[in-house]
Amino acid sequence: MISTSWPFPVAIVMIPEGPAGARQIIAPETVSAALDRQAQRLVQRLEAKQSEAPAGIPPLVLVVMNGGMFPAVELTRRMAIDLHFDYVHATRYQGRTRGQELKWIHRPVTDLRGRHVLLIDDIFDEGYTLEAIVAECHRQSCASVLTAVLAVKDHDRGLGRDRVDDGALQVPDEYVFGCGMDLHECWRHLPGIWVPASNLEEST
Repeated sequence: MISTSWPFPVAIVMIPEGPAGARQIIAPETVSAALDRQAQRLVQRLEAKQSEAPAGIPPLVLVVMNGGMFPAVELTRRMAIDLHFDYVHATRYQGRTRGQELKWIHRPVTDLRGRHVLLIDDIFDEGYTLEAIVAECHRQSCASVLTAVLAVKDHDRGLGRDRVDDGALQVPDEYVFGCGMDLHECWRHLPGIWVPASNLEEST
């Protein structure tokens, strides 16, 4: 929304609300502060890795679509270093609320040989999607993969929570959405993290 008040147009930021009955569990300010801290940690780690890389070849940010788009934008605009970008799309959800068999939709087109990769996703749940993408990066002979997610889900299913290199926030073992995470492919744009009105059942 743009105000036409004199003397200059002023942008008014509209913060969207979640769907009826949903509950916000992490406020936008908390998310923003966690991303500030995470960006600082990642810059330190990437700079250490780049000291071993050929001159003039920056780290490659590999965004896991679609959920990784929100945290990737928010993180990288906080990182005052040169970066290259590409994306990968592999999903176990496909709009559902429970994971299914992994489906590859798009593999990176950038030549990963010798590159230091920063792989960004929205959430570390059971970890199998992220693990498969990391394996694909190594298959393409990257120099290293640093994994970063906005949220780490608090449970003991799947892979160990230490299998992701950096998580900005911990979320409870509930279905969560916002900040890149979806509810039936909607509400990814919410700046906070929400839970739906009731427990979700898998649609047929």
